[in-house]
Amino acid sequence: MSQVINSLLVLLVLTGFTLLGSSRLAACIRAVGFQGLLLGLLAILMQDGKLSAAGVLLPLTTAVVKGILLPWLLFRAMREADTVREVEPLITYNVSIIAGTAALALTLWLGQRLQLPSEPPSSLLVPAALFTSLAGIIVIVSRRKALTQVLGYLALENGIYAFGTTVALRLPVLVELGILLDVFVGVFVMGIAIFHISREFDHIDTDKLVALSDVG
Repeated sequence: MSQVINSLLVLLVLTGFTLLGSSRLAACIRAVGFQGLLLGLLAILMQDGKLSAAGVLLPLTTAVVKGILLPWLLFRAMREADTVREVEPLITYNVSIIAGTAALALTLWLGQRLQLPSEPPSSLLVPAALFTSLAGIIVIVSRRKALTQVLGYLALENGIYAFGTTVALRLPVLVELGILLDVFVGVFVMGIAIFHISREFDHIDTDKLVALSDVG
């Protein structure tokens, strides 16, 4: 079982590098959606065979929302905004990969020294969770498209969710549902904002919005 969990965590890290290194929004959306599916599966596997109805239903709900519903909303926002790729990010994709590699090294170092209330089922869980969050932060601060920044926000939340499974393998039902509701509402509102920004200004480059000023 531990080998399966480790394999899924390696895939989680690879999706982070995909998000950092790809300019195609469709590939980035699929990577974040795949993260959601991985998190749902990990939450089930890390229950160590002590499965319950809630212990299976909630991770499956997480997988459906994060892995299917939110990517569908983002693909719709991408079509409405008529954009398919991130153009001229604040830092190049090679630099993003280097920053991601440095972040991975940092999280591996932290994972060996961080004191946790309980022993995680895998030594890779904390580094993978922290790296996913850091990858999301890098995307948020280094990309121009509002849609790509939404993907960074989702990756950041995915890392927080993964780290939460480290601290408490069975989160209270209301807490998990609250997290899912916050994420869903946040992405829904962001999608509406992206649509209106694109309709009014014919682009979703956030750096250009800084130059806006009131007229008369």
